[in-house]
Amino acid sequence: GRPAEALAAYERIRERLAEELGVDPSPELRAAHLALLRGEAAPAPVSAGRRGNLRAALTTFVGRDEDLGRLTGLLAGNRLVTLIGPGGAGKTRLASVAADRLADAVPGGAWLVELAPITDPADVARAVLDTVGRRERTRETVRPTLRDTLGRLVDAISADETLIVLDNCEHVVEAAARLAEELLGRCPGLRVLATSREPLGIVGEALEPVPPLRLPPADASPGDAAVYPSVQLLRDRAVAVRAGFAVTDDNVADVVEICRRLDGMPLAIELAAARLRTLSPRQVAAGLDDRFRLLTGGSRTALPRHRTLRAVVDWSWGLLTDDERRLAERLAVFPASVTAESAAGVAGPAAAALLDALVDKSLLQVVDDGRFRMLETIREYGLERLAAAGEGAGARAAHAAYFRDLVGTAEPHLRTAGQLPWLRLLEAERENIVGALHHACDAGDADTALRIGAGLALPLTIWGDDGGIGGDVLARALALPGPTPPGERAVVLAIRVVTEMFHSAREPTPERVAELTDAVRAAQGSGHPLVALLEPALSIFTDDTAAGIAAVDRARGHPDPWTDGTLLAMRGQIRENDGDAEGMVRDLTGAVEELRAVGERWSLSMVLSQYADALTKRGDFAAATAALEESARLVRELDPTAEPGFQLIWLATIRARSGDVAGAKAELRRFVADRMADRDGRDAAFGLMMLGDIARLEGSLDEAGECFAEAMRRQDEAPLVAPQFRGLLLAAMAHLALARGDVPGARRALDEATVRGLSARDMPVVAIIAVGWVAVAEAEGRYQRAAELLGTSDALRGWPDRSNPDAQRLAERLRAALGEDGYAAAYARGHGLSRADALAFVGGDPAR
Repeated sequence: GRPAEALAAYERIRERLAEELGVDPSPELRAAHLALLRGEAAPAPVSAGRRGNLRAALTTFVGRDEDLGRLTGLLAGNRLVTLIGPGGAGKTRLASVAADRLADAVPGGAWLVELAPITDPADVARAVLDTVGRRERTRETVRPTLRDTLGRLVDAISADETLIVLDNCEHVVEAAARLAEELLGRCPGLRVLATSREPLGIVGEALEPVPPLRLPPADASPGDAAVYPSVQLLRDRAVAVRAGFAVTDDNVADVVEICRRLDGMPLAIELAAARLRTLSPRQVAAGLDDRFRLLTGGSRTALPRHRTLRAVVDWSWGLLTDDERRLAERLAVFPASVTAESAAGVAGPAAAALLDALVDKSLLQVVDDGRFRMLETIREYGLERLAAAGEGAGARAAHAAYFRDLVGTAEPHLRTAGQLPWLRLLEAERENIVGALHHACDAGDADTALRIGAGLALPLTIWGDDGGIGGDVLARALALPGPTPPGERAVVLAIRVVTEMFHSAREPTPERVAELTDAVRAAQGSGHPLVALLEPALSIFTDDTAAGIAAVDRARGHPDPWTDGTLLAMRGQIRENDGDAEGMVRDLTGAVEELRAVGERWSLSMVLSQYADALTKRGDFAAATAALEESARLVRELDPTAEPGFQLIWLATIRARSGDVAGAKAELRRFVADRMADRDGRDAAFGLMMLGDIARLEGSLDEAGECFAEAMRRQDEAPLVAPQFRGLLLAAMAHLALARGDVPGARRALDEATVRGLSARDMPVVAIIAVGWVAVAEAEGRYQRAAELLGTSDALRGWPDRSNPDAQRLAERLRAALGEDGYAAAYARGHGLSRADALAFVGGDPAR
C-alpha cells in the first residue's frame, strides 16, 4: 500500500545490482517492474521478447546454489569465465542455469553454443555465428573464410550486451581460445562463459572449478544424509523412475556408498539412479565394482559420450597425449593422493612435469599441500587399461617399492626431535602405504610387506590402529613364505600379538608368547632398534620380573638414544608391577631426562604420565601437575587437534585431591561433554568414572550412580576396553554400593573387578581393587582382614597411595577399631605376603 516507498526501494536494488553484478534490466523489463509496483496493468511480459536459445530445464537443479552464486558474481566482474572439471561434473547444467539467470539483463541475448559436435577447429567460429541466428539464408557455394565469419559475428553481437556460453571446448580448446580472445577484444559488451575440461589459457580468463557434489559421511543417518546434494540428486532422479523411492534406515548405507564411490559426480549419480528402476540400492552399490558395465543407459538425446560412464571417461582419455595417458594409467595404482615426488618415484622422473597437464585436463584434482587426487571412476578406468596392457603388476610393484622405501627412510627420524614432519608425511600417505602393504601380500613379497609393517610400529602406536593395519594384513604378511629380515619379522609379530590382545581383551596364549620369544631370539644381532625392547616386553606376558630387568640391563647402552631411554622406562614399568615403587621412580626419573634429551615426543609424554601417576600416589601433587602439563603439551605438538584425555582427567582429579572440588568437577564435566559424541567412548567413560568418584566422596550418591551407569554404557559401546579399566570402574561402583549399604552388590562388583585385574596382571590396578575389598571387610566388621588387605594393597603398589581418599579413610577407621598396635600387626601380615599369596588373598580364591 506504499507505492512510493516500493519504487524507491526498487531503484536502490537496481543500482546495487548494476554496481555489484554489472547487470541492469532492459528498458522493457524495467517498465514492467515499475508498472507492477504502481499497481498498473503491466506491459506484455518481456520474456516473450527475450533473445537467446536457452531451453527450459526438464529436471531439478540440485546442490549447486553456492556454485551458482559464486559464478554469477564472477561473471559480474570478468568478461571471460571458464568452468573446468571432469566429464560428468555438471558444467553444462551450471553454465545454462547461470546464463538463464542473467539472460534478462543482456539485450543481445544469452546463447548456448554446443561445440561437442564440432570435429574441425576451423568450424568453431561458424558454429557460434549459426547459433546466434545470423546465418545467411542464401546458399553459399564457397565456404566462407574465418575472416569473413569473424566479421559477420562481430557485426552480430557488437551492438548490444550479449552472453555467449561456449560449451565443451576441450577438444577444440585452441580454436575456442583464439575466438574468445578475438571477440572479447572487438565486442566490449560481450561476456563469454566457457565450459571445458581444461582452461582456455588466455589473458583475462577467470577459472571456476566445478567440484563434485558434497558427500555425506559413511555412517550418516537418513536425516543427515538428506541434506547432502549428492544424496538429494540421487533421490530426485530415482523418484522419477521409481515412484515413492526414499532414503530410509534400511537403504541409507547403500545410498551413501553409491554417492561416495561415485565421488559425488552428478552424471555418474544420475546413471546410478536410472538403474534403481529395476535394482535395489544394495544391488547398485555392489555392482559398482564393475561400474562401467553397470552405469549405462543414459538419455537417448544426450551426447553419445554422456550416455554411459565408460563413454564419459573414454572422451577424456582421448584428449590426452601419449605421455599423459601413460602417466594417468600408472597413477591409477595410487589408492589415495599423489605428490610430485611419489609420482616420479612410481612412474619415472618425467612424471612430475606432467601433473599440471593432467590437472588442466581434469584427470587429477588438486587437494591441499601440493597433493593431487584421481577420482575413483577415472582410477578404475586407468587400472583397466593397465591390466589390458599387461602392465598392472609392474606398476603396483613400483608403487609398493616406493612406499616401502619411504617408510624405511622415515623410521629413524620418527625416534628423534625431528619426527613431526615425517609423521605428517606418513599420515598423509597412510592409505598409499596400506595399499602398498596389501599389494606386497597379494604378490607374495614377504620382504616388502614385513619392512613396511615394521616401519609402522611407532606411527601405529602414536596414531592408534583405527584402520586395522595390525590385523589381518599383518597376519598375511607373517604367513608369506620366503626369506625375510628377522628383525622386521619379530617387530611385526609383536604388533600382531598386541593387536590380538586388545581385540580379545585377553592375554596372548602361551603358544603365541613362545612364537614371539623364538622370533625375538632369531632377531638378536639384526640391528633393528625395536628388537632391543621386545625381550623386556616379553616379561610382561611371562610375569618374569627378574628376566625382564636382566634383559633391560643387557641392552642398556644401546647406540640409539631413544631405544636406550625407552629401555629405562620399561624397567621402571617392570619394577612398578613388581611393587618396587622406589626403583620405579628412579628409573622413570632417568628415562624422562634421557628422552627429553632425545626430543621424541610420544614416548616422553607416556613416561611423564607414568611418572606423574607415581608422584601423585606419593602425594607430590605439584610435581605431578607439572609432569602432566608437559605430557599434555607434547601430545598437542604431535597432533594440534588432539585433546590429551588421560592427562586432562588426571589433572582435574589432582585438583580435586588438592581441595578444589568445584573446579575439578567443572573441568571434568566440560571434558565429558566434549567427548560424548565420540564413537570411541573410552575417554568419556574415564572422565565419567572420575566425576562419579568425586560425587560419591561428596555424598552425592545419585549423581555418582548416574555417572557410573553412563560410564558403563560408554564402555560397553567402545570397540576395545582393557580389562583392567573395566576392573577400575567396577571397583568404583563397589564403593558406591557400600555407601548405599549394599554389601552383596559391592561383593559382586569386586568379584568381577578382581577377575579382570588379575587377568591383566596389572598390579597397580589390583592394588586399587584390593582397597575395595578392604572396604567390604570393614563393612562386615572383619577389621583384622581389612587391615591385612590394606597391607597387601600397599605391598602390591610398593607404597601407600596418598592420593586415594578411600584408602586413607579406611586406614584411620581401622586404627581406631584395632588400636595402633593391632592395626600395625595386621597390616604387616598382609604387607609381608609373597606375590602369589598376596594375589590369592586379594582374590579370596587361590585358584584365581
